[in-house]
Amino acid sequence: MEKQDSVQRFLELIRSSHRGKFKIYIGMSAGVGKTYRMLQEAHQLLDAGVDVCIGYVETHGRAETEALIAGLPLLPRRKIFYKGKELDEMDTQAIINLHPEIVVVDELAHTNVEGSGNPKRWQDVMQILEAGISVISAVNIQHIESLNEAVEQITGVEVRERIPDSVLATADEVVNIDLTADELIDRLKAGKVYRSDKIAAALNNFFTQDNLLQLRELALKEVAMRVGKKVENQVAEGDKALHDRILAVIDSSEKRARRVIRKTARMATHLNALFTVLYIQSDREASDRIPLARQRYLINNLDLAAELGGEIRRIHSNAPVAAIIKLCEEQKISIVCIARPEFSLFSLLKNAIDLRRLLGKLSRMNIDLYILS
Repeated sequence: MEKQDSVQRFLELIRSSHRGKFKIYIGMSAGVGKTYRMLQEAHQLLDAGVDVCIGYVETHGRAETEALIAGLPLLPRRKIFYKGKELDEMDTQAIINLHPEIVVVDELAHTNVEGSGNPKRWQDVMQILEAGISVISAVNIQHIESLNEAVEQITGVEVRERIPDSVLATADEVVNIDLTADELIDRLKAGKVYRSDKIAAALNNFFTQDNLLQLRELALKEVAMRVGKKVENQVAEGDKALHDRILAVIDSSEKRARRVIRKTARMATHLNALFTVLYIQSDREASDRIPLARQRYLINNLDLAAELGGEIRRIHSNAPVAAIIKLCEEQKISIVCIARPEFSLFSLLKNAIDLRRLLGKLSRMNIDLYILS
């Protein structure tokens, strides 16, 4: 009954808008049943007379999932030759040309092969939505950009394929496919997730009891937060209330600056706030003085900030405290986030005296300072 209500709600959303509606199933890991649930929903929609088709589904050889494809309209994949091999990708343009009411698109975080229309599948999905076609898709919690560090701390694995949080924010419905850690491990041992030759390695690495418990908690919290924000935004729709704005101050480091950006973006999402990322370029960090690697780190981190929905500000100044205070006044900042002072961030604030000066000025302006590790 609950699944039927979910299908009906999604249909009502679709018919109330010209832009396609977007539904995302989230799970704590592979094997929880996201693709299975999408295919079940596709059958229910088809039975209800809705024009639905499969744009791309990856069964990973799971018999139960493969059986559900039978009877569903399946769009042929696009063949792309890359480095002497023929590879399959979703045919985005064919979906737009066919223009079904709803399309099922699996593996939202997938990186398309070179020569595809877009670098990432989530960009294909945005294109399909803009064409007025509704999309049902799926992603695992470890592929969400702002959770990347948290997932790495839990699993010891840095996930390379990620989607910006802004993609999740555009979803009209976010649904968690929940299993207990024991249920998922039982599915893995029964060969319902990976082939038999991969089971032992999976159990000893990613699919440990502790990892799954923490990932499950992360998924439950993420979906609850997203649903809560959706309700808040609907209640506040039409209001002209000002949003808080958070300022993240970064340097040209790689990982430290990236952590500050991701944590600030998460904070902004939780507080329903806007955020700005500020890079202050002193004479010591002029482009002809810092290594090319650090220049690349800076460009990549500023791109990440933009992907996560942040406003980018680059300022040339040898007086970082004054530059921070000036921007706080201009943008009515309520919270400032910096990395724990060390290495090059010390060169930004020069020394502990500058940090104390910054603390004093922010305190007088009633602005909170968060030092992120």
